[in-house]
Amino acid sequence: MEKRLSELKVGEKGIIVRIEGSGFTKKRLLDMGLVKGAEITVIRKAPLGDPIEFLLKGYNLSLRKKDSDSVYVITEEGAENGV
Repeated sequence: MEKRLSELKVGEKGIIVRIEGSGFTKKRLLDMGLVKGAEITVIRKAPLGDPIEFLLKGYNLSLRKKDSDSVYVITEEGAENGV
């Protein structure tokens, strides 16, 4: 099932399928390694849900919720079901 990166729960993994938006923000996300096919895991969320810390390609990455709303992933559950 495709969902926003910000919707994943702590400990949940996803595979990046697309990034919405254009311009500087999209380029910055791509430069940080948020590319199609990359596996990403939620490590922790701040008490109010912003920022969110992820594990991506062996490093920890913190993103604001606004930025993580632009990234879409499929969960392992969705991938197994062919979504």
